[in-house]
Amino acid sequence: MSKEETYSAESEVGQVRLRRTIWQRMWIELKKAPYTAWFGLIVLFAYIFVAVFAPWIAPYGEAQVFPKPYAPWSAEHVFGTDSIGRDFLSRLIYGARNTIGIALLTTTFSFLIGAGFGLMAAINRSWLDQFLSRTVDILMAIPALIFTLMLLSIFGSSVWTLIFIIGAIDSTRFFRLTRAVSLNVVVMDYVEAARLRGEGLQWVMWREILPNVLPPLVAEYGLRFCFVFLTIASLSFLGVGIQPPTADWGSMVRNNASLIQYAQYDITAAVTPLLPAASIALLTIGVNFIVDWFLHKTSGLRDDH
Repeated sequence: MSKEETYSAESEVGQVRLRRTIWQRMWIELKKAPYTAWFGLIVLFAYIFVAVFAPWIAPYGEAQVFPKPYAPWSAEHVFGTDSIGRDFLSRLIYGARNTIGIALLTTTFSFLIGAGFGLMAAINRSWLDQFLSRTVDILMAIPALIFTLMLLSIFGSSVWTLIFIIGAIDSTRFFRLTRAVSLNVVVMDYVEAARLRGEGLQWVMWREILPNVLPPLVAEYGLRFCFVFLTIASLSFLGVGIQPPTADWGSMVRNNASLIQYAQYDITAAVTPLLPAASIALLTIGVNFIVDWFLHKTSGLRDDH
């Protein structure tokens, strides 16, 4: 075997051992995680599984209409049908894919914009910092929901418009946090060393500063995901969010809310509009449990027990 082949084989073995070590460390940390974090992880992965495999899990199509609207719970329709005869369980499953998927894209979009401009403002303490900071102050002074409703009424309520508008408005929160935590890092010696050796702005931003401010940003990402998730559900409840026939938990609550008044005659009918509301609440609680655990791990605090 030549030296090049020997070196390549040793390199592959080293990479395998590194990956194995990383997975072992992750498993050790998970075993030490509290029950609340485990609960949040189970909920999150269950929702992701349902969202990914929705076409195979759902008993019927997303917009498939049956002859009988508001059908009671039965073996054919586990949670009955909605106001126009669509299977409620199928809509609930597809709603996970649509609501969570759009919220994830929106939060990622706002994170990239807010973190990017926040790093630029922290590094370049000139007119650019003042311009970005004052622009963000103006945007944050406007109530987010009212501003979103106004923009959606102007540009329409398509999925991509929803992602762009909510992501742009929500990026102000990422900007403020990124700029605040980065100001303490840009004065460090290793950042100055990177500048002196001729590294560009992009390198300093993404390779020197971002890895050292990532923990609070990841925690904020989880929290903003919950807020974006709830915002999309609220907009859909008001009729300006995800548009039919696309399934969405917020619009499912709005369209079937009248069933609650029939609780004295059929308790299952009253519970039906509460199912998507409970799905929203459960995911929010699960993500917050994960964020709390992550903040505890990255803060350097130790458990007393």
